[in-house]
Parts: sequence; C-alpha cells; structure tokens
Amino acid sequence: MSKNGGEPDLGTALKTLLKERSLSMRKLGALTGIDTATISRIVNGKQQAKPDHLQQFAIHLDVPLERLFKAAGFDIGAPERNRPSDIHTSIDSIQKALLSSNLFDHHFTTEHVQKELGKYEQYALTEEGKNLIIESFHSKIDSVNGAGPFIDQLRQMYELFCQDTITLEKRAIVGSALLYFILSADIIPDYVFPFGYLDDAIAVQLVLERLSQTMDTN
Repeated sequence: MSKNGGEPDLGTALKTLLKERSLSMRKLGALTGIDTATISRIVNGKQQAKPDHLQQFAIHLDVPLERLFKAAGFDIGAPERNRPSDIHTSIDSIQKALLSSNLFDHHFTTEHVQKELGKYEQYALTEEGKNLIIESFHSKIDSVNGAGPFIDQLRQMYELFCQDTITLEKRAIVGSALLYFILSADIIPDYVFPFGYLDDAIAVQLVLERLSQTMDTN
C-alpha cells in the first residue's frame, strides 16, 4: 500500500527494507535497541513510529531519514532536487516540517538563530566562555554521535578557535557557534529527533557566512 499512489507507507517500506537486507524484526530490534514487539506494531500499522524510532531505522537500514519520514506521513516539503540551496529556504522547510509533525510550535527563523549567536559572541571572548568551549566541546561532540555533516565543520571551528593567531573578531564569531552547539538552550531542543541539531547546523552555516564576509573585507 502507498500514500496517495506515491511513496509506500511506513509498514510496507520497512518490510521491503528488512527483506532486501535479510534482516528479521528481532535482529533490527537488537541493532536499534527498540523492542521487537514495538517494531512489529509499527510495521503492521498498529502503532505510530516516533521520530527517534525513524532515526534508528534510517541508521541501521542504511536509508535516507527523509524517505522514512515521508512514508510515516510527515510533511517535510518538496524533494531535495526541487529545493533551492538557499539557506533561508532550508530554514522554511525545517519550520514547516516541525509544525506539521506537531513536534515543536516555536516560530523558527534565521533571526532567532542570529540573535542567539549575537549573545554568545562576547561571552566567547571571556575566560569563562573560552574554558567552557575547551572543556565541553569534545564531550558534546561524542554525545551527538556524528549526527550531521556539520560536525566536521564544528571540529574545524574548534581548531581555529584554539589558534593563538586568530583575531578577536574571528574568535568571537567562531566561538558563538561553538557555544550555541555546547549549551542546551537551543531554539530546537536537541532531544527533538531528527530536527534537534538542525538549528545547530544552521548556526554553523550562518557563522561560516560571517567568516567569509570577514575575510573578504580584510
């Protein structure tokens, strides 16, 4: 069965993926830490999958998370190939997905992220802010467990932040992204899977734009 004659529903998609990968529900349960009975109810349409279920399925079935969210009925916007690469369009898509899934009802915009980054810039130049970044960055990275391509960018920012030759302006800009990532008061809480780190990723992109502009003017 499929939704509106397009993407298969989640149960059908999961059955197909399990068959293709020669996995049983019991084995998937062992891999994901999700109870086998829960997986069975989700596959048979008797229980709605939670976002964290979908994230685990995507990881261990090696399938794009977006595909499973579509199959589960979440409105995540137009297909990737039809989306402009503009960062503001991406934010709009995130906001629509959050609202349609009833996971989060805050009005998520670039301005909110920029405002938070602005708060952290001066703090990053203080001894307290610097120590917080140095002492907490690696443990925070470990806790994310590689969630998102922005992790490598954050690592590079951390290395830049720790350089003695970095200017105060760049240290403040880079430090704001690192503090945003480390501190828990996110615009989208980190526990809201799979969206919890998307605002961190947006913050990274905004900071990279700021750094690019800084280099252009120097």
